[in-house]
Amino acid sequence: MPERSIEEEIMLKAQQNRKLAKYMSSTEQLVEEQILKAQARGDFDNLKGAGKPLDLDENPFEPQDMRMAFRILKNNDVTPYWIQLGNDIDADTAKLWKEVEGFKRYVFLFINEKHVPQAINRFESKKSLFYYEKRLELEKIKKKILDYNLQCPTFRLGRQNIEVDDEMLKVITAIEKVIADKKLS
Repeated sequence: MPERSIEEEIMLKAQQNRKLAKYMSSTEQLVEEQILKAQARGDFDNLKGAGKPLDLDENPFEPQDMRMAFRILKNNDVTPYWIQLGNDIDADTAKLWKEVEGFKRYVFLFINEKHVPQAINRFESKKSLFYYEKRLELEKIKKKILDYNLQCPTFRLGRQNIEVDDEMLKVITAIEKVIADKKLS
């Protein structure tokens, strides 16, 4: 039996995927139509609990053997480590970008005035220090994300790691754009 070329394999897989996508799309449309028909017939009217708030005390996705432990933690206002770590990551990331915005305003104000060479040298030093500090903060955030992913009970809740160099490029680009825009005007 002759082996297929890579192109033939790709075409075969693409054709299979198209069939699957078409099937999934038609299934979704069928379900949607059934729901709309049921709504029109009034099948969803007067359901038990209609108009009442959902009871979110029980988490159906929580492992049965962990429910008691989670209830005790919740009743004592204790947050699991990985959730607190996720909150810290979000706060640190927001703080970093708020500082970048603040530094952009500082750069904008600085470059809109004339300065002696000493002031320009201080500005360049301050900018370099700012970049260095942001790199350190990004490295800390990256470590927290790694720790979070190790502590998280399921991989689906994990967070995507950051590349410090890519994030630093975003920081530097945002600030240098302010300087480049001034030079163009």
